[in-house]
Amino acid sequence: MSDPSGTATRVPSDEFLPRKRGFGASLAWELRSSGKAWVFVAPVLIALAVVIGYPVARALYMSFQKDPGLDPSTGMFVEGGSAGFSNYTHWLLQQCSLPTGETIACPTGNLGSQFWMAIGVTLFFTVITVALEASIGLGMAIVMGKSFKGRALLRAAVLIPWAIPTAVTARLWEFMFQYDGVVNRVLGTHILWTSDPWAARFAVIAADVWKTTPFMALLLLAGLQVIPNDVYEAAKVDGATAWQRFTQITLPLLKPALLVAILFRTMDALRMYDLPAIMTLNNPSTRTVSILVVDQVRQGPNSAAALSTITFLLIFAVAFVLVKILGANAVRTQEAQREGTVRA
Repeated sequence: MSDPSGTATRVPSDEFLPRKRGFGASLAWELRSSGKAWVFVAPVLIALAVVIGYPVARALYMSFQKDPGLDPSTGMFVEGGSAGFSNYTHWLLQQCSLPTGETIACPTGNLGSQFWMAIGVTLFFTVITVALEASIGLGMAIVMGKSFKGRALLRAAVLIPWAIPTAVTARLWEFMFQYDGVVNRVLGTHILWTSDPWAARFAVIAADVWKTTPFMALLLLAGLQVIPNDVYEAAKVDGATAWQRFTQITLPLLKPALLVAILFRTMDALRMYDLPAIMTLNNPSTRTVSILVVDQVRQGPNSAAALSTITFLLIFAVAFVLVKILGANAVRTQEAQREGTVRA
């Protein structure tokens, strides 16, 4: 390039021009270049190590120790000692140790014999409640997402069950499911809802769905708010029915929010404790893994630490599977939305 006088003038390349940065970006760039970013990261890492790392490490250590008790050879109270994997085999293989050191199958009534039943009850509650809450919550979110008079009042009313403390919810539904309670009167039945094994399970499911569905609906409503109305208007012009708009527009575009809601709710359901514990008063048919941990703490903290570790590994495995399956699908769906490949 040359100026009017005919002298060649070189225009500086963009790569040599200073880039404009905001204060935060400039500070981050300077910290990275000087190697001092660890100064800001270190306090967070130390806090996480203290708050999360130490309890986990302590629980692991306790899980390999014997519970305090009486030494059968001396009759003296001893602290315990190394237990190896006996605390884990106590739960996984349902083996109980005798004072002589021998192991036998845990008798009926022992907490060790209830481990796999508690696992089944926990998974049963998780699958049923999450499926019902996702279905009902989606319907509630669609209704709350429409424009009508009194919509704000409806949204506030829907969130009331979720705002009530779980202990209060459990007591409320316990009164309703009593033998002479409102449920039996309305249905005209004489069911022992808190004592019968299967009736108690469905009573807990009903209470949990009533309380937690608003949380699912709130997450799904946030996902519905980002779907543009122009897509629905274009579909109406093309002659799409309400069902076609729901299956071809709403569900594909809502999929990322739906998957995140299912993931969060599944993690919460796997550690269910207070609702069945208060409603059914430790009915064995509604004893979840979390309830089993609390019951074991009263008998032996080290064995309870092993059960807590097993519970943590169970929840971690389920979360890992859901993230790998549902998380990958959510990412692919979001990429397809950005590229415009999701068809209306």
